[in-house]
Amino acid sequence: MLQEQSQEIASELLNETESVERTISIMEMIMNGGAAGIIIIGILFVLLIIAVYIYLALIFAIRAASKIDRNFMNQIKEQVASGNIQGAKILCVQNNTPVARLTEKGISRIGNPLEDISSAIENAGKLEVYKLEKNVGLLSTISGAAPMIGFLGTVIGMVLAFHQLATSSGQAEMGQLAEGIYLAMTTTVAGLIVGIVAYMGYNHLVIRTDKLVHLMEANALEFMDMLNEPS
Repeated sequence: MLQEQSQEIASELLNETESVERTISIMEMIMNGGAAGIIIIGILFVLLIIAVYIYLALIFAIRAASKIDRNFMNQIKEQVASGNIQGAKILCVQNNTPVARLTEKGISRIGNPLEDISSAIENAGKLEVYKLEKNVGLLSTISGAAPMIGFLGTVIGMVLAFHQLATSSGQAEMGQLAEGIYLAMTTTVAGLIVGIVAYMGYNHLVIRTDKLVHLMEANALEFMDMLNEPS
């Protein structure tokens, strides 16, 4: 009786050991996914690096562009009111922000009709927005393409698994099929992770860019109001 219990305990311990041994790491999942799985995971990893790089580069650029001296417009107003146009331009160059560049564009047009000044500022503003948004579209593309690439890897894995079943005349072990499908699903997980990261980064950049655009418009309006003030 004791011998039978010992055998049962030993069998349970052996099963637990085998269960632990079946645990697979992420790297093993990637490497065991076949050539197609490795290629797709590699593509997704490259897309993730690109998405993170674009996000960080743009968010730092937007933060730098949003830093404006609160006394900047007051200083510009004093310089323009005193007729020191060159001094006002120097202030704009020293600030080196989108708002300062728009203001400098307007200052350089002082003496022309207000409509021309407004048009020049508007065109300069479009150029500044383009500089900030030129890579945001790529981030949006990655957010949509990454999950589809992941699904492609899963479909390829499923096709290969069922091909194995078909070529084995139905004698393929279910464990092998389940493992193949399980590994194939890792590409979907990877694709969704990359897509979610890119999508959240894209939306955050859009919100921050919109805030900067509103700031530029507010300062451009303040500059135009300054020119409209009676001498």
